[in-house]
Amino acid sequence: MPLTKDQLKALKKRVHHLKPVVMVGQHGLTEGVLEELEQALQSHELIKVRLSGADREEKRAMQREICRRTGAEFVNDIGHVAAFYRPNPDQPKIELPA
Repeated sequence: MPLTKDQLKALKKRVHHLKPVVMVGQHGLTEGVLEELEQALQSHELIKVRLSGADREEKRAMQREICRRTGAEFVNDIGHVAAFYRPNPDQPKIELPA
């Protein structure tokens, strides 16, 4: 489900004021971190994740892996913080433009 430019713009506006809810540390994307990501996406839909201790290429690889393993869409990244979106099919909280 690729996001349109208008949808990305709306999500970037919403994510700006959020705090990171999941931290990826020196051990990378462990099963525990992936479980936390799943829970956060299920309850919030739009989350920020702090990717610490990684260079630019490692961060990009982690972002792609998070998208692949969780089914989330990459929204934005600034520094060591990346934002992801995955709608909750049962109880959607965020209404996106068409």
